[in-house]
Amino acid sequence: MDSKKVRWGIISTAKIGREKVIPGIQVSQTGIVTAIASRDAERAGAAAKDLGIEKAYGSYEELFGDPDIDAIYNPLPNHMHVPVTVQAVEAGKHVLCEKPIALSAEDAATLLELPKDRLVAEGFMVRAHPQWIRAREIVRSGELGDLHAIQGFFSFFNNDPDNIRNRADMGGGALMDIGCYTMLAGRYFFEAEPERVVSLIDRDPDFGTDRFTSAIMDFGAGRQLTFTVSTQLTAHQRLQLVGTRKRLEIPIPFNAPQGETSELRMDDGSALGDASMTTETIAPCDQYAELADVFGRAVLGEKVMTYGVEDALQNMKIIDAIFASAEKGGWVDIV
Repeated sequence: MDSKKVRWGIISTAKIGREKVIPGIQVSQTGIVTAIASRDAERAGAAAKDLGIEKAYGSYEELFGDPDIDAIYNPLPNHMHVPVTVQAVEAGKHVLCEKPIALSAEDAATLLELPKDRLVAEGFMVRAHPQWIRAREIVRSGELGDLHAIQGFFSFFNNDPDNIRNRADMGGGALMDIGCYTMLAGRYFFEAEPERVVSLIDRDPDFGTDRFTSAIMDFGAGRQLTFTVSTQLTAHQRLQLVGTRKRLEIPIPFNAPQGETSELRMDDGSALGDASMTTETIAPCDQYAELADVFGRAVLGEKVMTYGVEDALQNMKIIDAIFASAEKGGWVDIV
């Protein structure tokens, strides 16, 4: 492997890869995109030409067999995350897999059996964005006082029956697609694990997927994360961190525009209607490039990545508990 660059292979011509992740890797400090693969060779070739990628393959197996590839990005539909990741690791590749990493905790546990010399991680780009990193610095500084409440909202409207987000057999639905972000916010900013959860889910009568999900996660010591996510509400997102002295608001917490500034808003509540709010601007950033560098530096042995398969498994345990709570109609412990 080139000691300075991670050579990436991209599985499929998925939109998230073409429009977000590949451009991010291409402007990262540690990575280059060497190849792209699709089950359709013509489609792979067209994507490679459009994106300036050297190699195109008509099967995933060809990509995995390329000795010039160090790491794989896996943005396939959710039900294919584990089997294709296993295949890539067994071929000797490191894997950055789109979230959620599996369909369930049982599914994700399969990844624990893979060789430990290959890095496998879940592609939560938000953890690499400077706005999240800076927000956690503020929490740690004590400026908010004691952080007790985190509130998240994330929604969009999509009722296309052919879209994978509306396919129950492919792991679609609001919780798996975007609820994983709001859930992760609690773990990230409380720097703790939830003890139990209670949830309410409304399912689309035709798709069978959860189209409207709300949950309360109890982190103990009077700390709560509450969130609502939906695939059939007007597009909106927001994250609030509320402490005993101040609250911190992240206006675009999950899919901040690539290459643009972002901001954090602070308010001590001394005046109503946000009149006492102050704003901190975060420099232009591409969170996909930042994620590629976090992963890339770990692959290159320059810096340890603080989350891997075990962290991804914990995320799936929480998602499982949220689904179980809705079925039970009450609190479910997270073990």
